[in-house]
Amino acid sequence: MRNLLRFMLVVAFVPACEADGGSSAGTADSPGSGQSVSDPAVEAAPPTDPGADAQIASEAVNPPDTDTPRDSDIPPDEGIAPAAATPDPPERDFFLFERPENVRGLYVNSWSAGSRRRLAALIALADSTEVNSFVIDIKDASGYVSHPSQVQLAQDIGATGEIRIPSLSYLLGKLEEAGIYPIARIVIVKDPLLAAARPDLAVQDTAGGVWVDGKGIVWMNPYQREVWDYHVALAREVASWGFPEIQWDYVRFPDAPASEIGRTHFPGENGQPKTEAIRDFLAHSRDGLADMGVRVTADVFGVTTSATHDVGIGQVWESFIDVVDVALPMVYPSHYWKGSFGINTPNAYPYEIVRSALEEALKRSAEMPGAGATRPWLQDFTLGKPPYGAAEVRAQIQATYDVGIDEWILWNPGSRYTAEALEPLGGFAEEPLVRIANELIPVSRRYELYDTTTAIVGEDPPGGSGAAAGKVGKPTGG
Repeated sequence: MRNLLRFMLVVAFVPACEADGGSSAGTADSPGSGQSVSDPAVEAAPPTDPGADAQIASEAVNPPDTDTPRDSDIPPDEGIAPAAATPDPPERDFFLFERPENVRGLYVNSWSAGSRRRLAALIALADSTEVNSFVIDIKDASGYVSHPSQVQLAQDIGATGEIRIPSLSYLLGKLEEAGIYPIARIVIVKDPLLAAARPDLAVQDTAGGVWVDGKGIVWMNPYQREVWDYHVALAREVASWGFPEIQWDYVRFPDAPASEIGRTHFPGENGQPKTEAIRDFLAHSRDGLADMGVRVTADVFGVTTSATHDVGIGQVWESFIDVVDVALPMVYPSHYWKGSFGINTPNAYPYEIVRSALEEALKRSAEMPGAGATRPWLQDFTLGKPPYGAAEVRAQIQATYDVGIDEWILWNPGSRYTAEALEPLGGFAEEPLVRIANELIPVSRRYELYDTTTAIVGEDPPGGSGAAAGKVGKPTGG
């Protein structure tokens, strides 16, 4: 009966979405490939772009390079590992997962999710630590769908041409067995395959043709309903397998210098603000998945927690927080600008940056009826000095706890994590060190250093005061 119900749900919705995109699949547009160093979310980093994007600190309008490595380019030889010596579990097509009280997760790129060796190592890490959830790439910024999708448009545009997770049944079976909560990450506006097949769905150039940014990336147009429906169809497909949560990444407009953005044209805009278009998509996706009982979440720029206006990408905290179950700001310290929250070298102050950013998010959510939860993306990668290790990663986790948020997800584009930063199931054998006030100290000393040092970490920005200048109260969490 359960399988029959699942089949009826998928058949009722997916064909309509496929018909929209499938009939003219020969002319599609897609965004660029996205990878981000630690996010669903990321902001200004060099290599790729996290399903989250570049960060603009201190409400800066033009971030340096908002596409930080989000989806790692792990070659196929690190992908599908040889079959395990033990017999495979029987094939199934539906799995049940209980949501943990607090999601504490790791990003798992599609190559790692499809590799039995890498998957086993990540499950072992979760089994021995506080980790209880995996964010798994279903469609990353390459445009490829990780599994053998039956969505017609995905097949028509060649999105099933590079299968990295050959068996969702095997993957989900292993996660179900281990008690790990799976979250399906789906990138939206960066999709070279959709863009190539349907250029009419991409952002257009005022001079004619498809608009290409300064990095050579084509972006999908968030005003186009066919773009929305294609991704909702993919989400419904994996939800029918048992994924209990869908995480939208790159759910935004392109970020680029004004000289480049000035050439953009968005068919279907009709005077609608960008923030409304992003809000409408999120509400549409929530409605389109409501009958399947899944949660709908979204990766957003870290700057959205503090910026009170749209920096050009269509993300303002109040415009989306009440139409998602969870918002995941990419609060990577390395992505904040000099002077953010009164700190001259944000990357060296992981505790202070994460704490200040999340306090702003909670304050704004408290004023919004029906606001969703906040679950940050945290940085487990090195971008600049100091190198990030256990102390820097643990400082971000502690800052999250200290503001009263008990959920987080770590981002590393290669899905290789700092095990020493994670609390073992039996608790830490020794008190962990954390980086606070740019010093490595035992975590129990964070109260004194945060209270006395962060107020003078950097110079106040012109007219700066209060939280923006790093002057905030004593930690409230444990």
